[in-house]
Amino acid sequence: MKKVPLAPDVDPKVVARGTPGFSGADLMNLVNEAALLAARRSKRIVTQAEFEDSRDKIMMGAERRTLMMTDEEKSLTAYHEGGHALVQLTSSGRCRSTRRRSFRAAARWAWCSCRSATDSQTYEQLTAMLAIAMGGRVAEELIFGHDKVTSGAASDIQQCTRVARAMITQLGFSDKLGTVAYAEPQQEQFLGYSLGRQQSLSEATQQTIDAEVRRLVQEGYDKAKQILTDKKAQLDTLANGLLEFETLTGEEMKGLLVGKRPVREDTSSSAPQPPRGSAVPTTGQKPEPDVDDGVAPQPI
Repeated sequence: MKKVPLAPDVDPKVVARGTPGFSGADLMNLVNEAALLAARRSKRIVTQAEFEDSRDKIMMGAERRTLMMTDEEKSLTAYHEGGHALVQLTSSGRCRSTRRRSFRAAARWAWCSCRSATDSQTYEQLTAMLAIAMGGRVAEELIFGHDKVTSGAASDIQQCTRVARAMITQLGFSDKLGTVAYAEPQQEQFLGYSLGRQQSLSEATQQTIDAEVRRLVQEGYDKAKQILTDKKAQLDTLANGLLEFETLTGEEMKGLLVGKRPVREDTSSSAPQPPRGSAVPTTGQKPEPDVDDGVAPQPI
C-alpha cells in the first residue's frame, strides 16, 4: 500500500482480517485491483470500499449484474444470507467479521474471516461455525416452509459436515470416541487404491463416528433454529436490508439491527461535481485540472 494514495477510512488491519489465507501475491493483486477500481470510479485516492469490492471480486468473482432473479428468488436469497448473518452476530465464539453479498454474487455465497477447523480454535468457536452454516437453511424453513426450501444450502451442509467430522475424527471432541485420531477412508485412497496404510476402523466404530457427526450437525441446526425463532424480527430487518442494499458489511448489519441505515457513497454518473479542491472527485466524473499547474491529476 505504500505507493497507493489511501483514504483515511482504509484500515490495513480490517483488510488483513478480511483476507485469511491470502499469499503475498494475492495481497498485491488485491491492492492493484483496488487501485484500478478507484481509477475506473475517477477517484484520486483508494477508499475502503474499493478494497472490499476488490476482495469480493477475487474471492467470489465479478458481480453478475445481468443475472435475472424473480422477486421470490430475491426474497429467498435475502433471508438465506440474513439467517447466516444473524446467527453469526448472535453466537458466542463467532467469527470476527462478516460480509454478505446477496443478489449480484455468482452464487449464493457468504464468507466469514474464520480459520479452518484444523487451526487452533475452541470447541465453542467450532460449534458456532456449525450453527452459522445451518443458519441459511433454517431461515428458509422458518419463513417459507419446508416446501419452499431451496438447494442453496448444499455447500453449507457440506461445510458443516466436514467441520463436525474433523471435530470427531481429528480433534478429539467426542466423549464416546475419546482423544483418538481416526483415519478417514477418503483420505487413504486415490482412484480406488490404498496409499500407505489400510483402513482399520471396525463397523461399530464407524457407526459411532457417523452418529457423533450427526449429533453435532443436529445441535448446530437446533441452535440456529432457536436463535432465528427468537429473533425473527431482526431476521426480517436484515433480509429487508439485503433486498434494498444488496451488499452489507458486518458493521452495517449491526447498525440496521439498532435502526441505523447504511450510508452509501453515490456511484451514479449523474452525481454532481464536488467543489474545486475536494480530495475525492465524485464517482463517474473526471477530476478537474488543478488551477496552479494546469495539469489534470492522473488516476491511480
